[in-house]
Parts: sequence; structure tokens; C-alpha cells
Amino acid sequence: MSDFLKAVNLKKRYSSKWALRGVDLNIEKGRIVGLLGHNGSGKSTLLKIIAGLLKPTEGEVLIDGKRPGLATKGIVSFMPEGSHLYKWMRIKDAISFYREMFDDFNGDKAEDYLKLMALNPEDKITSLSRGMMERLKLLLVLSRNAEIYLLDEPLSGIDPLSRDKIITGILEGYREGESSIIISTHMVSEIEKIFDEVIFLDHGEVMMSGNADEMRDQRGKSIEDIFKEVLQ
Repeated sequence: MSDFLKAVNLKKRYSSKWALRGVDLNIEKGRIVGLLGHNGSGKSTLLKIIAGLLKPTEGEVLIDGKRPGLATKGIVSFMPEGSHLYKWMRIKDAISFYREMFDDFNGDKAEDYLKLMALNPEDKITSLSRGMMERLKLLLVLSRNAEIYLLDEPLSGIDPLSRDKIITGILEGYREGESSIIISTHMVSEIEKIFDEVIFLDHGEVMMSGNADEMRDQRGKSIEDIFKEVLQ
């Protein structure tokens, strides 16, 4: 199978600091990929470049042969870290907002996710706990019929119930052979079981990457233990 997402010698500099230092990626369609690294490792920068929100200083990204931007808007669905919704909104307003913004938004999927995530459409955004907000963000992103989903730290700082619901939601939204999901996280233990591939990123460089099951078999360790070893 050919690479659906490809990055070649990707570099990004902010003023005098390099956030990415020559990243190469090759990801096939239909894979769930863990982008693993500590805070400040360059994970968010990489996802924003793939989403078309940042331009690289050097190098190139191609998604299905296209550079990130307007040409890939209907292909990529991005869940950023932090809230990007208006404070006056209720959950139902956020869903309507996404429905109007994205032609590929699937209202039936959104209804299913409301039940799965145990969210009340009448609740105000400002009343949501951090865990509930992350569940809502995941609902919005996965309700699009995209081909690649980018999830930036979806498990960070939330309660165990919300983590379980988010992991379940990711698996519900994954269409094997049709869509890919890249999940950036530094919280590995609870989510590593769903990864097909893993990429270890440190100070803007790929330290190791490959098939998750093969790594476990070859090293006789969990992905979390390999994470601790590689990114000490």
C-alpha cells in the first residue's frame, strides 16, 4: 500500500529555536499512529503543519499527493490542544457551527457520539469539565467524514472516565482501510493498545518509529517502557 501521508526533511524554526529538525514520515491509509513525546518535543508543531495551519521552514508534507491547505481541507480533521469554541455556545451550537463550517460533517455520527460521550446538547460550553470538553472536541472532529484525523493530546489532564470514553470514541470513529488517525500524547499506558504504528519524537527529531507490535516483540517491552527508555 502506498504512503497516504509523507513528510520529507521537515523543519520548523521559531525565531532562534528549531521545533522540528528534519522529520521524515511515511504513513499508510488505515492506520492508527501514536506520535509520542514529552511536552515541547515538537508534536503540536508537526500536527499543525500537517493540518495546514503552519508552514514549514524547510521540507515538504504531502497528503494524498497534495500539500496541506485548501486542497486538503476536506481530507484532514484536526483536534487542537485547548479550546477553540466560543464561550456563549451550548453543545448543540458547537455542533451546528461545525455542520455549517464543514461540508463533510455527519449529523448522524454526531448524534451517536452525543450518546457515546454522555453529553447533553443543552449544556453550556462554560459549564463543562475539562474531560467533558475533550469529549466534545473529539465528537466534533470525528463526526467529519475525513480521511485523516489529527488528535493533539486528547488524554491530557482529564479524568479516567473521560479517558475511557475518548479511547472508545477513537475506535468507533476509525474506519479500517479508509481513514488514518494520528494521536499525539505523552500518556502512553492507557492508549498504546490501539496503536498500529508509533513515532517517538524528541526535541524535534524522530528517535524511533515502526510497527507497534513488532517493537513489543523485538524488545520484550510495552510501548510505554520503550517510550521511557528512548525518551529518558
